[in-house]
Amino acid sequence: MNSSKQGKCPVMHGGNTITEKSVTDWWPNTLNLDILHQHDTKTNPLEKDFNYREELKKLDVEALKKDLHDLMTDSQDWWPADWGHYGGLMIRMAWHAAGSYRIADGRGGGGTGNQRFAPLNSWPDNVSLDKARRLLWPIKKKYGNKVSWADLIILAGNIAYESMGFKTFGFAFGREDIWGPEKDTYWGAEKEWLAPSDNRYEDVSKPSTMENPLAAVQMGLIYVNPEGVNGNPDPMKTAAQVRETFKRMAMNDEETVALTAGGHTVGKTHGNGDASILGPAPEAAPVEEQGFGWSNPTRTGKGRDTVTSGLEGAWTKHPTKWDNGYFEMLFNHEWESRKSPAGAWQWEPVSINKEDMPVDVEDMKTPQNPIMTDADMAMKVDPTYREISLKFKNDFEAFSDAFARAWFKLTHRDMGPKDRYYGPDVPQEDLIWQDPIPKGKKDYNVEAVKAKIAASGLSIADMVSTAWDSARTFRGSDYRGGANGARIRLAPQKDWEGNEPKRLAHVLSVLEPIAAEFGISIADTIVLAGNVGLEKAIQNAGMNIKVPFAPGRGDATADMTDAESFEPLEPLADGYRNWLKKDYVVTPEELMLDRTQLMGLTAPEMTVLVGGMRVMGTNHGGTKHGVLTNNEGALTNDFFVNLTDMANYWKPTQNGIYEICDRKTGKAKWTATRMDLVFGSNSILRAYAEVYAQDDNKEKFVKDFVNAWVKVMNADRFDLA
Repeated sequence: MNSSKQGKCPVMHGGNTITEKSVTDWWPNTLNLDILHQHDTKTNPLEKDFNYREELKKLDVEALKKDLHDLMTDSQDWWPADWGHYGGLMIRMAWHAAGSYRIADGRGGGGTGNQRFAPLNSWPDNVSLDKARRLLWPIKKKYGNKVSWADLIILAGNIAYESMGFKTFGFAFGREDIWGPEKDTYWGAEKEWLAPSDNRYEDVSKPSTMENPLAAVQMGLIYVNPEGVNGNPDPMKTAAQVRETFKRMAMNDEETVALTAGGHTVGKTHGNGDASILGPAPEAAPVEEQGFGWSNPTRTGKGRDTVTSGLEGAWTKHPTKWDNGYFEMLFNHEWESRKSPAGAWQWEPVSINKEDMPVDVEDMKTPQNPIMTDADMAMKVDPTYREISLKFKNDFEAFSDAFARAWFKLTHRDMGPKDRYYGPDVPQEDLIWQDPIPKGKKDYNVEAVKAKIAASGLSIADMVSTAWDSARTFRGSDYRGGANGARIRLAPQKDWEGNEPKRLAHVLSVLEPIAAEFGISIADTIVLAGNVGLEKAIQNAGMNIKVPFAPGRGDATADMTDAESFEPLEPLADGYRNWLKKDYVVTPEELMLDRTQLMGLTAPEMTVLVGGMRVMGTNHGGTKHGVLTNNEGALTNDFFVNLTDMANYWKPTQNGIYEICDRKTGKAKWTATRMDLVFGSNSILRAYAEVYAQDDNKEKFVKDFVNAWVKVMNADRFDLA
């Protein structure tokens, strides 16, 4: 190096920025395990024993709500409120936090405070929300650890509506903050913001062909393009995209209309200027901006000069009041497409009386034209949306109730069951999208039940596989699925290919009478059977280690189960049971990694579970791939011993299957899949595999397996927290 050019810099240039090439930059096909440890405790600044639920007990909820009410009309010079009320801005902040949720993988949503971090803090659709969060900062500072950013952001939206005369359905605290971006969330493959929609559809004219698990139509948008499909006004085409996008958020047509209208009853869009001259987004802004982005060098850049979406105007005459003005404005006027001052397509009335117009956000005397987006016009021209809209127009109470429920669902869907809810405003009503489960019996003779199961004739593989299949549906992204409720015996889960319906039906036919005999839940009985099988396998390995069990699971009924909403939870692959439904674009090991992350497991836990499941013979369909042992049914570390044994070599055969052969004889000893061999080929996973292959870690392997197993079985037991 030329030292004069480097200025004797004490660190490698670029070494502390993301411009430095990472391992995956050099070798893009390597399996990236970072998503399993993205929220490592080392990133958390709070104490190790910090318990948010305990902190919430100290929160003065009424005082917090009063402070938020006061904030709504406490306009600040540095970012003045439209019409002196921050309601519209706070609602948009909460909406865009919650609205990133999608049902396909349960990721996104407002449950973690992720809007504070990139990429969400710098999405084009989130322009100016950096200002909303900074307006909240004095309140967050005041209440500290007693309220998370995640809860505060959503609560601010609730209070904003209430301050404008709307009665919300309720609110639940309980969202815990993360301390860095959610790197596991796939937002799309595009390399530029707002790239054309065509990039994520097989056929953009057929919205159902949008790439899974995405829900938004373009990179950087929460829902659909407000100007129309790819920025071209056409309400009927937009209606089709709206319907698909909201369906992917688990919303039906009535909820979609209610949310669209309820969101646009208050506030306004901002596009009174040239959007192209805005400064960089927060993540790219210079340090003196202190986390602010999109600086506007012209005029004031705020108030009437604000530029966000590019569209300019309010939807209703009274944008700080909850009323039926949205539907009245939409249906009482004819509309035509025009360009906003920022050059964006929007719809404006062909003619309108001045007394029916909203007023300017600053002088509140000058009338301004109202506007509609292409999605708003879709509510008028799509036959189904139109029928619902007219019903709401003629029945304000029905509209208010529908929106209250839809808003509550939007802002709470990713929180999971009501066991995770906290606070005085939690609604008493059980809602089907909360996946309700009745409380189960806790006080019974567990050992007697285990003895009955052990004498039932079920095999180790049957007992362990059924318990695993019941529990593996759990998603830490939105806290859905899991063994509690025993929904594995209900549609659609009982018919999923990954659950081996015939084998499952047989196992249930044995376990259900046992559950009935003892008056306990089938859910508990399934998990207990898994534990019985596991303890047998441990005994077969020459050890005697008990598997902890927490009784109290309940059994859901079909009436408590929205079968359609459970369809996205169907596993398309399970590396733990060495099963792949079909070949996909991504590798089997990547699918295994995704499942592992959703289940909340670490890389070492994934490693020990796979190795143990293999030797117990739990493969889907009873295949022998990866069963690297001559003592199947015993929980030994043979999988790792034989995988790392240099007396063997590995060769591909056909259909993604590999043979593990003896070096001396060339004879195939076992077969394996990529989901087996990755534990020997990936350098990080091999390091874990070698730990479990060591002669002095046989007992550690069993203990670690038991701990990981119990974690999976109890992942959805929020009543144990």
